[in-house]
Amino acid sequence: METSSVSKLLMVLLTALLVGSELIHCSVTYDKKAIIINGQRRILISGSIHYPRSTPDMWEDLIRKAKHGGLDVIDTYVFWNVHEPSPGNYNFEGRYDLVRFIKTVQKVGLYAHLRIGPYVCAEWNFGGFPVWLKDVPGISFRTDNGPFKAAMQGFTQKIVQMMKNKKLFQSQGGPIILSQIENEYGPESRALGGAGHAYINWAAKMAVELGTGVPWVMCKEDDAPDPVINTCNGFYCDTFSPNKPYKPTLWTESWSGWFTEFGGPIHQRPVQDLAFAVARFIQKGGSYVNYYMYHGGTNFGRSAGGPFITTSYDYDAPIDEYGLIRQPKYDHLKDLHRAIKRCQHALVSADPTVTSLGTYQQAHVFSSGAGKCAAFLANYHPKSAARVTFNNRKYHLPPWSISILPDCRTAVFNTAKVRVQTSQFHMLPTSSKFSSWETYEEDLSSLAESSKAFSAVGLLEQINVTKDRTDYLWYITSVDISLSESFLRGGHRPTISVQSAGHAVHVFVNGQFSGSAFGTREERSCTFNGPVNLHAGTNKIALLSVAVGLPNVGHHFETWKTGIVGPVFLHGLDRGNKDLTSQKWSYQIGLKGEAMNLVSSNGVSSVDWVRGSLAAQGQQSLKWHKAYFNAPEGNEPLALDLGSMGKGQVWINGQSIGRYWMAYAKGDCNSCPYSGTFRPGKCQLGCGQPTQRWYHVPRSWLKSTQNLLVIFEELGGNPWKISLVRRTVHTPAATKEVKELEQD
Repeated sequence: METSSVSKLLMVLLTALLVGSELIHCSVTYDKKAIIINGQRRILISGSIHYPRSTPDMWEDLIRKAKHGGLDVIDTYVFWNVHEPSPGNYNFEGRYDLVRFIKTVQKVGLYAHLRIGPYVCAEWNFGGFPVWLKDVPGISFRTDNGPFKAAMQGFTQKIVQMMKNKKLFQSQGGPIILSQIENEYGPESRALGGAGHAYINWAAKMAVELGTGVPWVMCKEDDAPDPVINTCNGFYCDTFSPNKPYKPTLWTESWSGWFTEFGGPIHQRPVQDLAFAVARFIQKGGSYVNYYMYHGGTNFGRSAGGPFITTSYDYDAPIDEYGLIRQPKYDHLKDLHRAIKRCQHALVSADPTVTSLGTYQQAHVFSSGAGKCAAFLANYHPKSAARVTFNNRKYHLPPWSISILPDCRTAVFNTAKVRVQTSQFHMLPTSSKFSSWETYEEDLSSLAESSKAFSAVGLLEQINVTKDRTDYLWYITSVDISLSESFLRGGHRPTISVQSAGHAVHVFVNGQFSGSAFGTREERSCTFNGPVNLHAGTNKIALLSVAVGLPNVGHHFETWKTGIVGPVFLHGLDRGNKDLTSQKWSYQIGLKGEAMNLVSSNGVSSVDWVRGSLAAQGQQSLKWHKAYFNAPEGNEPLALDLGSMGKGQVWINGQSIGRYWMAYAKGDCNSCPYSGTFRPGKCQLGCGQPTQRWYHVPRSWLKSTQNLLVIFEELGGNPWKISLVRRTVHTPAATKEVKELEQD
């Protein structure tokens, strides 16, 4: 009995010790120096990987590459509109399996930063908000508005509880060490004044009361209330300071490149400048850096926002859209992370002592009580190198660079000295061939005769009608023309002008194509002006309005209009101009091919497809094309080469690859060799070429044989020239620039 009692006592003590250890193991707090995990201040390197922008089969490989690249944390937004497509109906399957993604982060051994928002911006459709939110009575987005706050709180609680149920917060032993509420609210707060301030205070209080056991952050929100940490987003954040002296200095978005838009160039950011920006942030006391993006991925389906954001969200990231490593960006940053981590003890233990080494040169020295010393030697001159003396030693500093000395003596890394070979990406042919192209022409003769069509006086706003279930809305009306008006007037045909709030419009008169007009991301609205063929009697005018992604940023963007808002005029008639704006219009939501589900293997047999003919290529009409192909061997990433097409959407085995558009980039492009300070927008490629020619095809979407490709083409195009290519990466010998740097 006595032995048993001792054993029980030992078990109780052991249990208490284990529980206590677990509690310590799971704690996350902060002080002015850093995030504190398990009682230890940490310098944390993070990277954004968005789960819907890749496939579950890709996640582990991406996260392992991130870990190998020196990352501690994976950062992701949470995308409300994909998780709650209709009120109270949730979707966490496939690419939207948030729990699986976070568990994969945990499996690989990294932490997670869950940026719930639930507004995300992110060049994502409608900023991540579900479109049904517009229809909530009395709602006004992102302000001190009861209906909006109720909906936002409901979704935030849903996500937090889901994470708690799976024990995914670090306070429960999971990987999530940080959460974000709201997103880049500063400009909104300033515009809204008191209502914005009240809203942000409410959002912070609501989030903290959810009891996650980990800190909350707000990016670009200078007045984030305690205990929420305000953080920085941008190309540079070295001048940023938190709003309270007891909060750490965090950088939630260090932009690795930039997004692309149809008709725009491909943006790049030299890794030398990115490394310089990160090192400069760390030397000034920063302790958390997140690359936005570390892997950008793909805007599959209709997820791209903007509007006019491309399907590719590559972002010139260290891991490219297809999951391949981009050099020298990946390894140069990896070397930077390794050098920073060697300084960690000194960085989190002391504030830097700053010493001038010259007009443009400084030393930031971190000395801890344990005898640890780390130094950052900086040259801020954008063009001229410098030779400086520090601790009685000479150091060569290239222009616009920082050298890191983990022991205050040996320079182990310089941000401008790229000693990594440069990778080259190639799109190479595969053995896969598309067989038996067939075509179905969208039926224009029966427009407005569908049982789902309806009529209204005047022009309706597009998204209020479609609820964003499709990109397409038909506006249909008729006009009676006298015999005399149907002929040429002085050698000129009558013309029609159509004003649209965006984003594109195709004009058909009596079933004949008359022309198109397109907006841009900077100017969403567009106007079509062109001649039309009218005949005596009744003429049918059909306007196909096309959305190219909904806005994701801007003051009260939920109120912005899309579609044909008018006026619509006929010009050059005998009786003068005829205003069609306020007459009766019929509306048909979507395309007939969409209604028949032609993108699926079931839908393709529901209509009479016609074998394609090269004689018909390039003729303007709205056409569906389909073909079958076998999956190529190997495991290299795949893409569709759509350079022969115009504009439309593409599906494989019923899954949407996304929108495509051979819109050509304009402007002054250059390859942007590194030469000092980086100027956003000045490093551009691809002018005179389609912004995006290749479209990612995930291998996990393919079967070994009989894969169905379906294309909807708006502008003509030649599907017979479409090909399936494989993306390969080649790393040649060191470049001249690398060799020169190695000789310094």
